[in-house]
Amino acid sequence: MSQVAGITEETDDVSEEAPMRDRSHIEKTLMLSEDKPSDDYSAVLQRLRKIYHASIKPLEQSYKYNELRQHEITDGEITSKPMVLFLGPWSVGKSTMINYLLGLENTRYQLYTGAEPTTSEFTVLMHGPKLKTIEGIVMAADSARSFSPLEKFGQNFLEKLIGIEVPHKLLERVTFVDTPGIIENRKQQERGYPFNDVCQWFIDRADLIFVVFDPTKLDVGLELEMLFRQLKGRESQIRIILNKADNLATQMLMRVYGALFWSLAPLINVTEPPRVYVSSFWPQDYKPDTHWELFLKEEISLLEDLNQVIENRLENKIAFIRQHAIRVRIHALLVDRYLQTYREKMTFFSDGELVFKDIVEDPDKFYIFKTILAKTNVSKFDLPNREAYKDFFGINPISNFKLLSQQCSYMGGCFLEKIERAITQELPSLLGSLGLGKNPGASNCDKTGCGETPKNRYKKH
Repeated sequence: MSQVAGITEETDDVSEEAPMRDRSHIEKTLMLSEDKPSDDYSAVLQRLRKIYHASIKPLEQSYKYNELRQHEITDGEITSKPMVLFLGPWSVGKSTMINYLLGLENTRYQLYTGAEPTTSEFTVLMHGPKLKTIEGIVMAADSARSFSPLEKFGQNFLEKLIGIEVPHKLLERVTFVDTPGIIENRKQQERGYPFNDVCQWFIDRADLIFVVFDPTKLDVGLELEMLFRQLKGRESQIRIILNKADNLATQMLMRVYGALFWSLAPLINVTEPPRVYVSSFWPQDYKPDTHWELFLKEEISLLEDLNQVIENRLENKIAFIRQHAIRVRIHALLVDRYLQTYREKMTFFSDGELVFKDIVEDPDKFYIFKTILAKTNVSKFDLPNREAYKDFFGINPISNFKLLSQQCSYMGGCFLEKIERAITQELPSLLGSLGLGKNPGASNCDKTGCGETPKNRYKKH
């Protein structure tokens, strides 16, 4: 189990008197020794929260977007720190790596580690004034935190969720999430909660994803294959780590490196090969007669990646909200088009249920998606799966929705106009105000689906 306890680290082939590694490169790269106070981003985050609630959430709620993608944004998520997620097979060193990065070895804060599968919970490490353990049921009940939506996965999962507050400078700027190791011979149902759905929730919100392997666990089974399927579209956040590299001689390390690429090649569908960091992330010094200089450089490169995510916290948060707004807008346009087509095909003698069933079963026959592509500047690559709308309208009757042209008020304006203004003006302006030196508002509308001049194409003039 993952818990705070004074348990010794993994000691495979290492004696208790093994020399400890110098940590100065961690302090320097992550700027942990600097005394400057943490940056105050409250004003920008408050502005971002206001844009979301005023311009995006009304359309999101009106067209029940959360029931399509199961992704509800809370205030806690908007103001949360960057999240770093650790994934991978069991006992590859995920918990040990967290202990090492935070310098928690041989302290009462450290995570339990061992050669056997030890982490059975999702463990969230956060900053706090003193050491404190928080039960999952408490984390889910606290709306101020970003974890309240996890309650939907049931009480069995909340018993496997634990939060640990640690007074550490790095955790003032980032949150670490340790996950149960993947065990290929255990069925998901035996976990007692929807493991893949929970992983997807964390993947969708992670700013950086470390997928950790070691030389003894390179096989790809069904659960690991499912995990990489869930990671599709998040390739830019993924960092693959070959841990415990100093356990191998040079020739064997090259073979293991090639075997890892061979195993992962069918799972990562990108033109460029993924970046694999080869090192040994634990506190003991590198073993003699190994390429320790290479391992140290690899470790520093990984730390620089982590620091970059921390430094770009606000930019990533604004970009995330803008991407969410684009998806909400596309969803609203599609529901509106389904509703228009339904009303056009309905006659006095028609059976409404049969008419709409025909539309949902074969939307291409009625040019639902093609009409959106032709009239609204939406990229075909941003369109949701057609099959998803069968389930969506199965629980949300079309009669529950209004046309976009009817979603306007004299004082509040039109929902569509407001979300387009947020996409094309307000969020890019907020991003530009961070001192980037350029206006990201001039973005690729054929990719994002935003119009150059926000206007309600459905409003009757």
